[in-house]
Amino acid sequence: MELNIPEFEGPLAQRGIGVIAPFDLALERELWRWAPLEVTLHLARTPYEPVPVSRAMAELVSDRRHLMVATRDVLSVEPEVVAYLCTSGSFVNGVAYEKALCDAICEAGASCAVTTSGALLEALRKLDLTRISVITPYDRELTDLLHDFLKEAGTEVVRSSHLGLGGGIWKVNYRTIAEHIIAADTPDAQAIFVSCTNLPTYDLIAPLERELGKPVLTANQLTIWACLGRMKLPMTGPGKWLRGVF
Repeated sequence: MELNIPEFEGPLAQRGIGVIAPFDLALERELWRWAPLEVTLHLARTPYEPVPVSRAMAELVSDRRHLMVATRDVLSVEPEVVAYLCTSGSFVNGVAYEKALCDAICEAGASCAVTTSGALLEALRKLDLTRISVITPYDRELTDLLHDFLKEAGTEVVRSSHLGLGGGIWKVNYRTIAEHIIAADTPDAQAIFVSCTNLPTYDLIAPLERELGKPVLTANQLTIWACLGRMKLPMTGPGKWLRGVF
């Protein structure tokens, strides 16, 4: 039998992204929708913590020791970049701590590191956005900490909405999320940021950007966007303002 046929020349060479996710992530399928065909996601999780979504949980899942262990768990498959996929865990202790988390991931052996909140700040700088609206699934305390993080980075939150959930965030339906995004919009806001990597948003971005005429930035979108930028690969999926930034 001759094997000189195209089907036997594969598989397509893969380029890896290591992903460190909180223990309660339920949106792996959405995460994969952001990845180009040649990119593979290699996931590790932080240890389970018996607490509701809150400031306490954000601090627990962002323990640098957990991130270093999780980084080492994915290094054997040679990811080009390792991402800490958690918005609250990467903003809860401020801008300096976000950088410290990237440093911890690199200290554990990664050649390059990003976090979700770091990717947000990068997108705001690249798009020259200084006034945004925010929606979160969190309680008031954790939402206020996101405001503090953005203020420290030089971004004004002009309007904010939060769902007040302590768990089951991945179960929120698109209509509820869309209603909160629309309610959070204001003429003063240059963009809207939807926080939390466990809140489904993929199919909402394009129609809401058309409706509102401004960027709708979401946690999973920004995390993979920042990773692909470091890999010198084009962004896939919705979000027209981010295309071609790198």
